[in-house]
Amino acid sequence: RRMNNKIEISRRPSIIHLFLSFLRLGLTAFGGLAMIAYIKELSVNKNKWIDEDSFKHGLTLCQTLPGPMVVNTASYIGLRLRGLPGMLACFVGFLLPAFLMLLAFSIIYHKAHNLPAMISVFEGLQVIVVAIILNATLSFGKGTLKQRKDVLLAVISATVLLLKVNPFFVIIGAALVGIIAYDIMGSKMPSMSFRSSGYFKDALILFGFFVTCIFFLLFLNKRLFDLALVMPKIVLFSFGGGYGALPLMFHEVVEAKAWLDSKTFMDGVALGQITPGPILINATFIGYLLEGVLGSVVGTLAVFFPGLILVTVTLPFFDKLKSSRYFMRATRGILASFVGLLLFVAIKFALAVPWDVIKVVLGLAVLTALVKKVDILYVVLIGAVISVFIF
Repeated sequence: RRMNNKIEISRRPSIIHLFLSFLRLGLTAFGGLAMIAYIKELSVNKNKWIDEDSFKHGLTLCQTLPGPMVVNTASYIGLRLRGLPGMLACFVGFLLPAFLMLLAFSIIYHKAHNLPAMISVFEGLQVIVVAIILNATLSFGKGTLKQRKDVLLAVISATVLLLKVNPFFVIIGAALVGIIAYDIMGSKMPSMSFRSSGYFKDALILFGFFVTCIFFLLFLNKRLFDLALVMPKIVLFSFGGGYGALPLMFHEVVEAKAWLDSKTFMDGVALGQITPGPILINATFIGYLLEGVLGSVVGTLAVFFPGLILVTVTLPFFDKLKSSRYFMRATRGILASFVGLLLFVAIKFALAVPWDVIKVVLGLAVLTALVKKVDILYVVLIGAVISVFIF
């Protein structure tokens, strides 16, 4: 056993190695959840840093927790390998390329979005974003709506949102309905042994750092402080990945705070699609338009950092969490409601577009390409080029 432990320790990568490995992965992190397969290839098959059971356990944890699953999975790998420093190395390495690229796009957008060519591009990108959200609704609904109860809950969620009910109340209500209406037992997973005290210490350090930064922003800049409070609230209520958070982000940024209008928000979503990384990287764009480079840093960290805390504090209890039928029922209700939330956002985005025949044709062509599994990066880039000539 001692010899095996020595072998495992000797296989552990250095912090620098972890950072560079996930930096390289982050440079090509197009495709959303498809990146999970590449994280597994890197950590399980290629380098044999962890075994497949440990990876599956972490993946299930990250899938169950709110927030961006791909970023949380990368962070989990670092936590298992090198503790808190390893987690931060994977987190920063994976997100840094997407952050820098979207920051550059945000700067260009701020300076040049009124130029005729840019206006044409974003006029087409508005249509493309509507198609992207519709495709996400169809895809998410296909994997989630498996019973009539699911469909009914999704329709009710979309309806009450159109009646201007706060989406956070919709999610809480869906969780309660799920507990009452569904008959789901908790899942049985092989238990994993973890150092609870070590993870609690890591979680306290992360939480303390995060709270200290928010407290500092209160004295530095009131709008940055508000941004740092809004983004975690969005993440903590968003199950089902980044697309699940998009309706909440739209509500807070466009409707509640009025920081951006619908068109500008859609432009940010479109720009996020041509950068690597999760859809929530849109927080970089929002932060930059509010408060420049510092705003982009605050927005990005505020939307992704809570995932580190959740993974760290939940890991020792995850076996018990997954075995709770109430937790599973509530999660099922929330996921069904997110289909309704996505449908609501698709409707809101569609209403913001001044439609004509050309835009309808472009939208249908983009939606067809996405349904046929054409890479979203190619769809957005080709659509942007076409827009220059037709608008």
